[in-house]
Amino acid sequence: MTTKTLRNIFSVNLNVKKTETVLVFTDIPFTGELIEETDRCRRERLRDIALLTAETGKSFCKKIFYHEYSATGSHGAEPPQEIWIKAFGEKTVNELKKQKLLSLLINKKAKPSDTRKAEDIIARYKKYAVKAVIALSNYSTSHTRFRAFLTRICNVRYASMPLFDVAMLESSMNVNWKAIARRTRGIAKIVNKAEAIEIKTPNGTSISFSKEGRKAESDTGILTKPGSFGNLPAGEVYLAPLEGTAEGRLVLEWAPTRQLKSPVKLTVKNGFVEDVSGSEEYAYYLKGKLSERRENANIAELGIGTNDMAKRPDNILESEKILGTIHIALGDNSSFGGNVSTPFHQDFVFFRPAVTLVHKDGSRSLLMKAGRFIR
Repeated sequence: MTTKTLRNIFSVNLNVKKTETVLVFTDIPFTGELIEETDRCRRERLRDIALLTAETGKSFCKKIFYHEYSATGSHGAEPPQEIWIKAFGEKTVNELKKQKLLSLLINKKAKPSDTRKAEDIIARYKKYAVKAVIALSNYSTSHTRFRAFLTRICNVRYASMPLFDVAMLESSMNVNWKAIARRTRGIAKIVNKAEAIEIKTPNGTSISFSKEGRKAESDTGILTKPGSFGNLPAGEVYLAPLEGTAEGRLVLEWAPTRQLKSPVKLTVKNGFVEDVSGSEEYAYYLKGKLSERRENANIAELGIGTNDMAKRPDNILESEKILGTIHIALGDNSSFGGNVSTPFHQDFVFFRPAVTLVHKDGSRSLLMKAGRFIR
């Protein structure tokens, strides 16, 4: 089953051709990184999966590039220069460095004018980019300029697989991708009729925001078109709420890879988390991250899970795909329609939600009740 699923990444999810080049990369713990023992084992297996994936892909494409680098320590942080070289090519990166743009991009300090200059350079040299990327890094590269430039400018197909666990190969990756795609696109179509969204869950979470001018996208696992991007395992509808409009509270019961010993409560005002409370140690970690940059506290994303084979709540890559859940992320949303750029993006999953869609004429319709879709 494992071999078949890995082969499907190349043949079904990405439809890799014999004439193409593919980049597979992972990250390894950096010196001094604090890791729980159970997660250390997963991190070690992640590297093994990346190596096996690269080996599996050799029969599907012209050339596989495999690379591993020291972890950035944060989801949404830009990967290091060496990965930019592997993905975009040396000529592209040398020109970005010559124009003193690369460090600005990697440190997320590029101004709009800098970004436009970088885009022009990348477009000029896009023929040197790989054709597909399988990102098996522990820390997500989904919400980075690196990923956005590859997919939007170079038309690279990009499978993002942060926090991946080998067990997923026989659960949330072992699915009927066409059925997942139909369901996900159908839900996105309904969500896109709304102007605002209200969410309540049994644990006390209650939040609302505007989605005016924002489009809900579908993460289907079918990444065969030029410029396609999504997670594997896939199965979610996602959007960037309009900045400054989110109001309410979030009650966290799950961190990205474990259940919290006690709830952590986030107070949301004017689109930002203004207060974090709770005695759980994760509350102190989160306070630290949000204090680093104001933008880290931005309500960045709403996601709706659509994968009926996703079950486990203790790994955010899979838990945010569980059919009937929602997830809300903080931090960066610049790569999928938002205006906030910061080296931080963290999702939190919520179970058994009621989701109400508010339409332009003021009418309301229920999308989900107790984690079940109404239509």
